This record gives sequence, C-alpha cells and structure tokens, in this order.
Amino acid sequence: MRSDDDIYNDIGSLLFEAAPKAACKVIMRAKLSRELDSCEYEYDYVDEQGNSFWFTAGGRTNLNILDLLVELRSWYVKNKLTAEMPVWTGCEVTLDLVKVKISINFIYP
Repeated sequence: MRSDDDIYNDIGSLLFEAAPKAACKVIMRAKLSRELDSCEYEYDYVDEQGNSFWFTAGGRTNLNILDLLVELRSWYVKNKLTAEMPVWTGCEVTLDLVKVKISINFIYP
C-alpha cells in the first residue's frame, strides 16, 4: 500500500512538470465533486518578482491529479484520520520550486 508521502510526491511531480518556466512557486486549488469523478481546478504561479499569474496545467495533468486526490482522500478515510468528521472535499497545494517543498491545506465542508 502506498503512503500519503508517495501520493504527495506524485502530486508535486505533476505540478513541477506543469509549472511555467518563470515559476518559483505553484499554487493549485482543487474542489472534488461529491461523486469523486471530477474536480474543479485553479492554477497560479508566482515568479521571481513576486507577481502572480494563472495558468492551465492541461487535461492529462488534471486527470492524473484527480486520481491522486481521490487516492489521498481514500487514504485519509482508510487510516481513520477524519476524527469522525466529514472528510475533506478540496485542497490548496503549494509547491515551492526554490525550496523544493510541498504543502497541502485541506478544505472541509
């Protein structure tokens, strides 16, 4: 069974590959559908001067990230990390390309 760190690494790799060349930081906001079969995405990046711009990651990246988010959400449920509360329905992922660090903030209903 894969760990949550494996899933985080895969998400980070996909965002790294999709990042525009000028990006120092990538921010992805995702909201899963109730059926877990689709997701709304918003992608932004920050350049060296601190300017923020939006970009699209492409259909293949979106599908792969959807699969990873569903896997991560299932991992949280399976490992009983919801504290008997509703499981998260979305997240904001920040990938710092300079520090090579990923952080994920979950959004709850």
